[in-house]
Amino acid sequence: VQSAMFQKEWKVQQKGYEPVVFEMHLDEPQPIRSFIFATNNYVWTKAELQAKVGDAYKTIRKFEIDRTNGMRSVGFFTNAPVVLSLPATESADFRLLLDKPINSYGDVEATVTLSSARTIERYPEQSLAKMYQRPDPKWDSYMWTNQDWYNDSEGFVIPQDKVIDLTAFLSSDGTLTWNVPEGDWIISCLEMKTTGVTNTPATPEATGLEVDKMSKQHVNAHFDAYMGEILRRIPEADRKSLKIAVQDSYETGSQNWTDDMLERFKKAYGYDPLPYLPTLYGKVVGNEDMSSRLLWDLRRLIADGVSYDYVGGLRDICHQHGLTTWLENYGHWGFPGEFLQYGGQSDEISGEFWSFGDLGLIENRCASSCGHIYGKKRIWAESCTSGGPNFTHYPGNMKARIDRFFAEGINASLLHLYIHQPYEDRNPGVSAWFGNDFHRKNTWFSQMDLFTDYLRRSNFLLQQGTYVADVAYFIGEDAPKMTGSIDPQLPKGYSFDFINAEVLLTRAIVKDGCLTLPDGMKYRLLVLPNQKSMRPEVLRKISELVHDGLAVYGDTPEYSPSLSGYPEADKEVSHIGTELFANDHYGKGRVFQRGIILQDVLDTLNIHPDFRCEKDMPVLFIHRTLPDAEIYFVSNQHNEKVFFNGEFRVSQEFSPELWNPVTGEIRYLPDFKSKKGYISLPVELEGNESAFIVFRKTNKVTEKKDNFPQKAIVYKIDTPWKITFEAGKRGPKTPVVWSQLKDWMDSENDSIKYFSGQAVYETTFTLEKLPQKSLYIDLGNVMVMAKVTLNGHYVGGVWINPYRLNVTDYLREGENKLEITVVNNWQNRLIGDQRLPEDQRLTWTTINPWKADSSLQSSGLLGPVEIQFFDY
Repeated sequence: VQSAMFQKEWKVQQKGYEPVVFEMHLDEPQPIRSFIFATNNYVWTKAELQAKVGDAYKTIRKFEIDRTNGMRSVGFFTNAPVVLSLPATESADFRLLLDKPINSYGDVEATVTLSSARTIERYPEQSLAKMYQRPDPKWDSYMWTNQDWYNDSEGFVIPQDKVIDLTAFLSSDGTLTWNVPEGDWIISCLEMKTTGVTNTPATPEATGLEVDKMSKQHVNAHFDAYMGEILRRIPEADRKSLKIAVQDSYETGSQNWTDDMLERFKKAYGYDPLPYLPTLYGKVVGNEDMSSRLLWDLRRLIADGVSYDYVGGLRDICHQHGLTTWLENYGHWGFPGEFLQYGGQSDEISGEFWSFGDLGLIENRCASSCGHIYGKKRIWAESCTSGGPNFTHYPGNMKARIDRFFAEGINASLLHLYIHQPYEDRNPGVSAWFGNDFHRKNTWFSQMDLFTDYLRRSNFLLQQGTYVADVAYFIGEDAPKMTGSIDPQLPKGYSFDFINAEVLLTRAIVKDGCLTLPDGMKYRLLVLPNQKSMRPEVLRKISELVHDGLAVYGDTPEYSPSLSGYPEADKEVSHIGTELFANDHYGKGRVFQRGIILQDVLDTLNIHPDFRCEKDMPVLFIHRTLPDAEIYFVSNQHNEKVFFNGEFRVSQEFSPELWNPVTGEIRYLPDFKSKKGYISLPVELEGNESAFIVFRKTNKVTEKKDNFPQKAIVYKIDTPWKITFEAGKRGPKTPVVWSQLKDWMDSENDSIKYFSGQAVYETTFTLEKLPQKSLYIDLGNVMVMAKVTLNGHYVGGVWINPYRLNVTDYLREGENKLEITVVNNWQNRLIGDQRLPEDQRLTWTTINPWKADSSLQSSGLLGPVEIQFFDY
């Protein structure tokens, strides 16, 4: 090693949340090349390192300090320092500026180090010993940009030919016997050990260390020890329900080694990584550029191993036992994979979304893109995973969120959560903080079929045919990666998928100018990520695709991110990139440089929007194509009614129909026009309503009518209502009679005000002569669900606006008997019980967020109730 390295430490202590200016003075100027900030505290702050040059301080680096998560699942190096590589800066005076540091204890305690030795930028993160601190890593969270000084060989850099493997000189008792050559040497002992992460949540008896996810051998052993025991105890003929092995979202952090790592590395990259092992603890070997490339290869190898050995390995052994795998292809804490490749190895794929908040904003596109490019028909979502305070959510206020992710490609719904209930006499029973209550103890469970019918109809239609997308965004090759980059932003009216290197290399061809996959997916334009690096084998394939007729948009790749084939690989990338991007045509294909407006590119390629409507309309869509039909799903994401003129990119030989996923009704839409590759038609959607506009070939000729005619009120039902509240729920013991409908929470009667459960509304009304068709009963507003019986016939239920049912076949002239069964949420009764002494309370649950003074939730049949006619 080189001697005479300078290094000095200081202790930083700051109370409170005020900005920090910490000065560091040296006895004489030194060439500083690295900075280290180490703390055991929870700290997040923006920071700036400055050096005094002449009479003034100048900024060397601006950066972020984020040490807000000490869980092992975000890195086994739990207290890893923040490490910066600096341009060699000679000065005797430095200072660190911290901008209002946030600390769980209200202060900052840290050690800062300045050194003349070169180090690897953020080496704990680059080696996956420390990972992204929050649950939503960005597409570039594990990307580090090469700096000018990375090729600097000064600053105590280790020559790769000076690293000696001493393993052969180590005896079985740990004694090292080595004739040390002349000079100063550092002897490092590297060993593999577990990360210390255990599986959770689990019972104590089932808790243990996480399996090695880069080893099929260990994955198989893990399967045999757990699922194997179950399978051995169930005769094969009796395994009627056990069908699927589930891999939930990845929350267990990374590993960066496995048994055969050195040999695996050599096989994957064609070079020996052993001389570069000091990079794992921040030492620069060769130069910082080469060291960072080695760590890039390490991260990519880990991602490949987790995909092929863990996901693929579990899939293979499951198939041997007649099982399939179901996987969520992302992870909120320490995900080490590449989300598309990771999900592609599973039989089935899933995303996730909560009933509120940000969770779902990247997860479902992760899943749908993976499903589309790997040929998976069903794309699941763990749906409505959590909903805020317990017993506030119900199908009606979850629907817009569900529809949002239908429009992103979800087409198979898995509701979260059904909890088994061991206590028949306790209500609402066992609950959890992390799920909505889709279980038999919930008040609206008896009417949940209305909701699941909607999900089934929607899932069925969204699984038909092939997804239509014009653009594929290449996510690049860096790992870990949990989402792609939509840069530049896709204009409104177009759809896209993310695509990865594996699919481009192994599944993609060009047909009729489209990037085409074996399962029928087609894309007109490939968008490259906003970066300059790409491995030569991937760039060669993209070049071939463009030569065969594909259009590509992006920057000219300049170098490989890998140490494999270095430096010749860089030269090849530069050569291919320069040739590909030299002109706007390459072979049969087109090339567009980043910076051109994407809409202009689409216009040049004659790619028109798939769906158009008025500007700023809160409408989402997704399009599926079949040989004989086109299916569009459209969703109003606002709670107010919208009217728009929809233009759908379909052939004029088709005619539109409206398929209502809530009611199951199908009707022809007679008012439409065909023009220039589009069919346009007026569309009306109630607040949070969604519909399928299905285009089919038909010879149907009908009278020209409005698609959404105005209602004609046939009768306003304002007769008295008899209301019978469910027994055993602390409602009125005898039926009550109301001359007018009102909200239960506004009642002066506490047994109604705080009631939670089911109530039956009954009334009779008399009708004169009726129209012959298209008669509906509209309940106005319902909180939260209702089922309707008319003249002894069940006619359906309502749970979302419009609260309207077709009753054409059930109404009669003269007297009609109407019965409406309404259910609300548990919230009001839980609040009411908090106002009572504990021994008088009716309810019992494991999670109760409600207080005596909490706000009540609107409940009951609110009306107005009308018989309406629509001239369809």
